[in-house]
Amino acid sequence: MERCLTIGPERMVNVLVTGGAGFIGSHFVKFGLKHHPDWQVTTLDKLTYAGRLENLQDIKNDNRHRFVHGDVSDSKVTAPLVAKAHIVVHFAAETHVDRSIQDAGAFIETDIYGTFTLLEAARQSAKLQRFVQISTDEVYGSVERGSSLETDALKPRNPYAASKAGAEHLAYSYWATFRVPVIISRASNNYGPYQFPEKVIPLFITNALDGQPVPLYGDGLNIRDWLYVEDHCRALDMLIAKGTNGEIYNIGGGNDVRNIDLTKNILSMIDRPDSLITKVPDRLGHDRRYSLNTTKIRNLGNWKPEVEFSSGLQTTVKWYQDNEWWWRPIKSGN
Repeated sequence: MERCLTIGPERMVNVLVTGGAGFIGSHFVKFGLKHHPDWQVTTLDKLTYAGRLENLQDIKNDNRHRFVHGDVSDSKVTAPLVAKAHIVVHFAAETHVDRSIQDAGAFIETDIYGTFTLLEAARQSAKLQRFVQISTDEVYGSVERGSSLETDALKPRNPYAASKAGAEHLAYSYWATFRVPVIISRASNNYGPYQFPEKVIPLFITNALDGQPVPLYGDGLNIRDWLYVEDHCRALDMLIAKGTNGEIYNIGGGNDVRNIDLTKNILSMIDRPDSLITKVPDRLGHDRRYSLNTTKIRNLGNWKPEVEFSSGLQTTVKWYQDNEWWWRPIKSGN
């Protein structure tokens, strides 16, 4: 793996990962430690419902990793951590659309104010060389035809997407005004092991394993582009090494799949009948389709998705089959 930082060969690169006990964040923490022997990683996580220390158990004895329990909105916590960091990768966010419809305030607090708190610390730093703002394809809104370019207008249609759009606009403003070394990434739907089972793929897998109904919104014809979480980590690693400050990069898997087809594939892999599919009323403001144009990041380096969707989905299904210890306590409320 390449790196962008101009640090002496004997020194460690201090990396702060916010939300690093969550799904994508924990994968990135482990990816960074594996591929960068000179990284010293600090994970900051509030350990709310989706942030779990179990996600980091594989590295609990790694002396290059430190966990800090704290809130990104608390400047007393964030300021000293950012001051020591050469790289900040900001995953911490409320992310589930359904929760944002029920309680938008929590999303404003974490996704926007939390980002502000980090950026304020970042603009005081003398050593920070990368601030990666993790965003989402949902900021583009529903894309009926074609694929979204980084220069397209943002039209978020739910409070979650709006909070992420606000956060990335704020991050860009700190680049334009204060020259904080911000890079913004917009990724498509991630999937893989350790994903909290309120998201569609782990929810449907775990329900199906128990022979429980799988609740499919509306007509099931909504389309999502699926990106395996390890491919996302590789893309972020390349952006840290090669990205240009002040720029935005789409990260997509190129796997446009209708929700009904995804559901049937999961049921087939677990040998469960399609009769488990239960149609439920469509979600408010439900975007019909997302699709990302990824020419910009592909031209930046040699990145492209490596995990074919059917293979990645099978790997994910098997992980949930083999790791009931991880998800059963969540679904039981324990």
